[in-house]
Amino acid sequence: MKRCLELAQKGFGKVAPNPMVGCVIVHKDKVIGEGFHQQYGSAHAEVNAINSVKNKKLLKDSTLYVNLEPCSHFGKTPPCADLIIRLGIKYVVIGTIDPNPVVKGKGLQKLVSLGCDVKVGVLENECKELNKIFFTFHEKKRPYIILKWAQTKDKYIAAKSQVSSLKSKVSTKKNRIQISGKESISLVHQWRGEEQAILVGTKTALNDNPKLTVRKVKGKNPVRVLIDRKLKVPSSFHLLDGKVLTLVFTIKKKASGKNIEYVVINFEKYLLQQIMSELYKRNIQSLIVEGGAKLLNACIETGLWDEARIFTSTRNLSEIAGKNAAGVESPRIAGKLIEQKSHGSDVLLRLSNIS
Repeated sequence: MKRCLELAQKGFGKVAPNPMVGCVIVHKDKVIGEGFHQQYGSAHAEVNAINSVKNKKLLKDSTLYVNLEPCSHFGKTPPCADLIIRLGIKYVVIGTIDPNPVVKGKGLQKLVSLGCDVKVGVLENECKELNKIFFTFHEKKRPYIILKWAQTKDKYIAAKSQVSSLKSKVSTKKNRIQISGKESISLVHQWRGEEQAILVGTKTALNDNPKLTVRKVKGKNPVRVLIDRKLKVPSSFHLLDGKVLTLVFTIKKKASGKNIEYVVINFEKYLLQQIMSELYKRNIQSLIVEGGAKLLNACIETGLWDEARIFTSTRNLSEIAGKNAAGVESPRIAGKLIEQKSHGSDVLLRLSNIS
């Protein structure tokens, strides 16, 4: 099963919204086949592992190991459970049950009902952890939410001088201070390429005029998500350039354009919950929140976060923005420590939501 997890990891960033799955086939204590799900829409791990077996006659006396329950339905590919049964594989070891309602327990039931000897729950926690985004999406009916920000050594997320009035139609990006180092910026672009969507609010859009695309590394651009209640972000700004699919949540009706879709919601209550519900409907399984303090704090206060990634500079605000600079305080967050390490000139802290 550990080998299944190693193989599954190779599909990271390539198979979403499908889960990462690895498969190993063993005959008399010897591995005779391996495979993993390599690309969304392509053959599943079980199929690739079976195809790698040179002598198919050995399959009837072999054990198939897989970290996630074999599918039992027709999707982009035929059901893996049917293939296992048809080839006469009698022994199957499954890491964990698939949380997707379309599959959940049905693959297991089909295997057992047709005579397979099935064992479930081997390294179950590790199997769930590998596909935590997939499990969160199906169990909580929302994307896996990653909060990300950079802060100064004395815990400021921005200088107040860089925060423009929302009445202004001009980006003040020239006044923006750069807190994190270049290595951290490159890592953020890598993260963008690994997740399905990225969210900011109106203030961040107006202040920074961000592109929210992958530029420092190779990768696929995430869906851009903008909260813009009264449509104050000018059409000339990067977020509305139509180069990347962009969802704009607003109270004003507006015709959608090329790669830009306006989604009307009620801003009076449960704003974030409505947004997450809409993203769930669109099969968006992971979301990075790169907004300002207000949006980040709102996520923290409502418990709508799964992981926080925080870069802390070795410099205080005064060293970056000037001696008399006033700052915007960083969000206050509590969670389980996943990782703390130096990254370039910064310290990267990763927390998980323990609630």
